[in-house]
Amino acid sequence: MGQRKLLTNSLSLLVNRLVQSITSFVLVASIARTLGPYDLGRYLLAFSYYYIFMVIGSQGLKTLFTRELSRNPQEMPAYLVSGTFLQMLISIIAYVVQIVVVFVLPYNSDTSTTCYIMGLTIIPFSLSNITEAIFQAQERMNLISISTVPVYIVRLLIMLWFLHLNYGVNYLAVILALSETLVFVIEWILVTRVVKPKWEIKRDFVWHLFKSAWTFMLIDAVGIVSSRMAILIISLLGSELMVGLYGVIGQLMLPFSLVTDSVVMAAFPAMTKAVTLGKEKLRSITENIIEMLLCISLPLIVVIFFLGNDLITFVYKNPDFSQVNLVLKVSCLSLITYPFVRTFVYLLLANGFENFNLIEVISTNIVGLLSGVVLISEYKLMGAAFMQLAMGFTGFSLLIYAVYSQLFSLRLWRVIPRPLAISFGMILVFMILEKFRLNFIFILVISTCSYAFFATCLAMHKFGGVHSMWLKLFSRRSEKI
Repeated sequence: MGQRKLLTNSLSLLVNRLVQSITSFVLVASIARTLGPYDLGRYLLAFSYYYIFMVIGSQGLKTLFTRELSRNPQEMPAYLVSGTFLQMLISIIAYVVQIVVVFVLPYNSDTSTTCYIMGLTIIPFSLSNITEAIFQAQERMNLISISTVPVYIVRLLIMLWFLHLNYGVNYLAVILALSETLVFVIEWILVTRVVKPKWEIKRDFVWHLFKSAWTFMLIDAVGIVSSRMAILIISLLGSELMVGLYGVIGQLMLPFSLVTDSVVMAAFPAMTKAVTLGKEKLRSITENIIEMLLCISLPLIVVIFFLGNDLITFVYKNPDFSQVNLVLKVSCLSLITYPFVRTFVYLLLANGFENFNLIEVISTNIVGLLSGVVLISEYKLMGAAFMQLAMGFTGFSLLIYAVYSQLFSLRLWRVIPRPLAISFGMILVFMILEKFRLNFIFILVISTCSYAFFATCLAMHKFGGVHSMWLKLFSRRSEKI
């Protein structure tokens, strides 16, 4: 995949993820302002259970489909029909298991009902993952954005209207399920225009898909439980109120995680194809991705340390949430290793080393469970932040060992300097701004413009300046003509 195509696909997924992130952010802030931390905790807990069982039931197949169809695009008609059939069966089973789990656990009836309703979203969302895997394999990620972005925007407006009318979180859960059903219908219409379905369910083929996907499904199952473990432990050892307080931290981090996942998902087909081109090409792609993500994550840590408390006050406008400021600053330190972890996960998958990913997620979950029970019982929300750091360091250590031992070592002198330069520039900006008593919005605008300036200057430096970038762009256009 050329740099331009990678950029186009990354931007398509980024637009989708950003809209999803922004709408989710606005919704959570509105729930917090309108209904308070307890109902926010109910919503986030229900969403966590839905998300866990959705990922377990669908993401493994999506990853497998994307990899296999990138290599064998002629198999798309068979994958579309037989894969969708398999996905429907697994998603129904996932929903039933979620009902049983929530019923057994000691939640009150209101929280359980919200979990049951939102869990219905598992089925349509899982089915749409199959069509999106085909779009990714075809490197036509723009079709994903066309299908989802308008629905996400309309969904948010409807939800905000319902909140204005004082409807509870159960109605929001119903709207979520209906909107994901609409997304699946739109994507199915689009995919059938580019792939002619082979209307035959091959039992042997379905069984082969399931056997091939179980490792991916297990990896995703352990991984998603790992990412939501803090909320689950807090809900069992604490309350829905504590879940709501801790949930605001996850929402403030959500934009970065969505950008990270969009970039690595867009680069996954390129990684898969680069396996046959040699390790040097693969290392170059990997280093570029990590550098790009570090240029976002390290400055974001700086922003949180300087503006974290003001950001919480501005977004949620509820004094109950101000107590999570210190917890937010500790939690954001996990952003240092997150770009490496997400990139290495897809790098190992592209090279067929998914067993290393399985070892990593199992080990990380064991560390998270043991440390979480001890730390959260003793230190409550701060214990959850320390648990996240312990899990992040464990995953980073195991994955970097796997990459270095099985593939190649990173040239960190090429990856680190520009992200550090941007971060130090942002620190200087905030130190200067602290000497003036400026409005929060004004500070946010100045810091955003400063970040854009630093990032642009260092990008031009990487590509040899404006003149060199123009020559490269002109030469590519000339080759096409």
